[in-house]
Amino acid sequence: MRKVVVTGGSRGIGLAIARRLAAAGYGVIAVARRESEELTAAIAEASQGPGTISFKAYDLGDIDGLAGFAKSLRQEFGKIYGLVNNAGIGTEGVLATMHNSQIETLLRINVTSPIVLTKYIVRHMMADGAGRVINMSSIIGSTGYNGLSVYGATKAAAIGFTRSLAREVGRLGITVNAIAPGFIDTELTAGLAGEGRQKIAGRSALRRLAEADDVARMVEFLLGDGGRNITGTVQTIDAGNTA
Repeated sequence: MRKVVVTGGSRGIGLAIARRLAAAGYGVIAVARRESEELTAAIAEASQGPGTISFKAYDLGDIDGLAGFAKSLRQEFGKIYGLVNNAGIGTEGVLATMHNSQIETLLRINVTSPIVLTKYIVRHMMADGAGRVINMSSIIGSTGYNGLSVYGATKAAAIGFTRSLAREVGRLGITVNAIAPGFIDTELTAGLAGEGRQKIAGRSALRRLAEADDVARMVEFLLGDGGRNITGTVQTIDAGNTA
């Protein structure tokens, strides 16, 4: 059974990815600070199917501990075939009034943490001669959005990281891709007033919001045989919002 690490796997897009991969027969290692009720239910559900979901608690803001964490995953689960860097925070705020500590936290969680975790896990993939890395970006990384300048910078960084790392590790049989979701129908967008959601949906070519499971399907595709010759790309899933 191929093992896949999914960060931010306790809710939203990360949980949707964990569920879909387990149903496809992968051994999912969901990483988050704490286990949610939804994740507990998904773990029980997966135990009846072809794959598994395991939970590992870790605060991804602890950069210094990532080397030991990656090592412990290797010792407990063996070869790691896939890494989905999904965890992230979306702090809003106009740059002129944003606290420096907020800027630093956004950069640490959204940029430094996934890069350092990838560094330690990709070393094992290089030794194994195979692996798949998927980084979660956002359409905001290329389109921009008012009040999300720092967040947009972190998501643009994910794209630059993806393209260059794909060049570094491609000869060793490892693919590296990014996914750029648009406004996804999750609890984060549930806070938008009905009119706001309709406005966003109305701007999209398909006149709707994409769903978390649409992102999960793309992750499944990139991890599977269909993704074997896809690397260094950004897959946009936004129901045609940026079309």
